[in-house]
Amino acid sequence: MQIEPGKPYELKESIGRFLGIKLVEMKDGHVKATMPVNDNTARPCTPVDILNGGASLAFAEIVSGYGSIHLCAEDEEPVGIQVSANHVSMTPVGEGRYVEAHANIVHRGRTQHVWNVDIITPEGKLVSTARVVNLIIKKRP
Repeated sequence: MQIEPGKPYELKESIGRFLGIKLVEMKDGHVKATMPVNDNTARPCTPVDILNGGASLAFAEIVSGYGSIHLCAEDEEPVGIQVSANHVSMTPVGEGRYVEAHANIVHRGRTQHVWNVDIITPEGKLVSTARVVNLIIKKRP
């Protein structure tokens, strides 16, 4: 998959589309994407609307999955087998607010890809840091 510079790729699958994720940059071993901080990604039932940690986990897994797709051979596909994260700060919901994911491959093995994903505000404040492991399997007919 090629992402043209300056032309974000909008995801077509249901959860990526629902969350508003856009792929901004993709190259071997690195993916950059954005996700709005809005009602779809907010933590429900709190006095202050902030980014939901579950939305951050989904963001990290989706972005690293696309990174692994980019690295796989034609007859391979990645499946997520482990996601863990630390949420280190909050970011409020707001008009035009978004976060960025910067995913970098840590290990590119024959059967597994390990990614580190930092989710930051446009100002560079770290919101969450995640580790994602994708198992690389042969595509099924």
